[in-house]
Parts: sequence; C-alpha cells; structure tokens
Amino acid sequence: MSDPIGAGAPPSLAIVVPCYNEQEVLSDSAQELLTVVAGLVEAGRIHVRSRIYFVDDGSRDATWPMLEQLALRNPRIVAVALSRNRGHQNALYAGLSQTSEDMVVSIDADLQDGPENIAAMIDAFVAGNEVVFGVRTERDTDTWFKRMTAEGYYRVMQRLGVDLVFNHADFRLMSRRAVDTLLEYPETNLFLRGMVRELGFRSTTVSYARRPRLAGESKYPLRRMLSLAWRGVTAYSIAPLRAITLLGLLAGTVSLVLIAWVLVVKMFSGSAVPGWASIMVPVLFIGSVQLLCLGVIGEYLGKIYEEVKRRPRYHLREVVARQAVESESSRSDRSMARRCLVRLPEEM
Repeated sequence: MSDPIGAGAPPSLAIVVPCYNEQEVLSDSAQELLTVVAGLVEAGRIHVRSRIYFVDDGSRDATWPMLEQLALRNPRIVAVALSRNRGHQNALYAGLSQTSEDMVVSIDADLQDGPENIAAMIDAFVAGNEVVFGVRTERDTDTWFKRMTAEGYYRVMQRLGVDLVFNHADFRLMSRRAVDTLLEYPETNLFLRGMVRELGFRSTTVSYARRPRLAGESKYPLRRMLSLAWRGVTAYSIAPLRAITLLGLLAGTVSLVLIAWVLVVKMFSGSAVPGWASIMVPVLFIGSVQLLCLGVIGEYLGKIYEEVKRRPRYHLREVVARQAVESESSRSDRSMARRCLVRLPEEM
C-alpha cells in the first residue's frame, strides 16, 4: 500500500477497528483515534503514513455512510465495508488483511479499552516484543453479571487447556511479521485470541483499567459470549471429546452396578418383582448420556464440515480511502487503488 519506510524512520502504525451498528459512538471514536495518532506522529513515535482502518461488518444503521465521509475527509482513515454481517472475528481479520504497516493495533469501536494505552504498547514493541496484549486489570464499569461471566469464561477456557491471556479480549498490538503469519492460518472458524497466542512470537502485556462505554450497547451480550466461548473450546480443545469417554465409563459403571443389584435381588430375595424403576432408570440414564455425546460429536463434525468447504470468510463490498498521507507518491496512490480492486475477487 505504501513505499518502504527508510532506515532510521519510526515504525508505521495501523489501527484496525471493527464496527457493527456504531453510529452513536463513531464520530467521537474516530476523532479520539485521530488525535492519538497525530500526537504519536508529532512526538516522532510513529511514521506519518500511519492509518486507521474502520471495517463495517454489515451494519444496519448509518455506520457505513459515516465511515465513507470520514475516509473522504481524512487521508489517515480507510473505510472497509464487508458485503454482509460476518461477525466480529471475521471483520477484524478482514481489517488485518488490508494493512501493510509495521505495527497493527486492533481495538473495538467503543474505545472502552482506551487508545491512550497504544503508546505503552509501542514502547513494548520497540523493546523487541512482536505481540503486546492489552490486559484489563479493572472492570468496574461492567455490571456484576458481565464481570462474573467474563472472568468465568477465561477460567473455564484455561481449565479446558485453551491457551489464553486472562482478561485479554482483542485489544492488542502485533508486528508486521506476526500479522502476516496470522493471515496464513486457513481455518474458517476464527478464534483470534487463541490463534495469536499460538504464533509463539515474543510477547508481553500492557495493563489498563477499562473505560465506560459512551453510548450504544455492547456487541457481546451473553448469547454471543457463549457462542465465542464454545467456538474457542471446539477450535482449541478436545476436552469435550475426552469428557465423552469419561461419561461413557461412568454410564457403564452405573449400569453394571444396577445390573448387579437386580441380579442380587432376583437371586436372594423371594419378594423381588420386576419393577418399572429398575428398567427406566438405566434406560433414561444411558439414553441421555448418548444424546449428549452425539451432540458434542456433532458439534465437532459441524466444524469439520465448515472447514472442508473452504468458503471465503468474507467478501469486500467497498474500500474507500483518500489520497495517501503527505509524502506518499502518486505511484503509491495507484498501488493502493489496484489493491482495493484486486482484493474484491480474492476474499479470504
């Protein structure tokens, strides 16, 4: 998208912001991010070619028209529109695939994770870390239920063997090499929190207190949190499949005990009458275990079915960007235009 940055120049920064029905916070969020980027450029921390990539994930409100206007007014903003709603993880992946800068920060549009922490992330990057995870140390702005379920989610995932950073969502900085390596992962069912940890590059954390949401509503209610949790479990853990084996052993043990009890009563008790309970209890127990096991196996088979089809994760509908920032040549602008046009038929 741009010419290589000369030796000795500060690294360029891309900020990727997935958006879904964010019209209430978008203007304020864009202005705050622009202010942060301008301050970092002025301080010589990042290159002037740094950009902000807003990705519209098929919003049903005025999010996309607002992004178009922002991109046309400000050369630092690139607006990317998906053809339909594909979910937060796919929207974030689409934004990452459009970047070419040295560092890439992903952050949610509500800015509850605080863009002022990007400076500390850049310090960690300069110190040699290729992945910097933003970790929430305080969640006082969340409701008690939200905080309990969120923290419980991380604990359950860790117990199931999924390698996650506790209290880290999708606010992170990644080097160019880390992003390019992540984009090589072919799976359709994206769980970026686990995938980034799997890269294995040198990493560290930056702690911060989460800010209150200025407007709008959370895009991760309980239903979506449970869906993301289940996706993470089935994508990075075979613990449910192992649990099926344990359930099978448990069901077999209980059944053997019941069989032994029936035989003992039959052989040594003259008053034994074949009862309804002695038949129904093992039948219902074994039947329920079988249905549970089939459900878990079916979930994994469904994931395999989705993966083997190799369908695109998303389709781009439009990319809007003004003339490149300051010193970029017209050749760079033409390169950008070609990139936008070529990306359309070869979606990820």
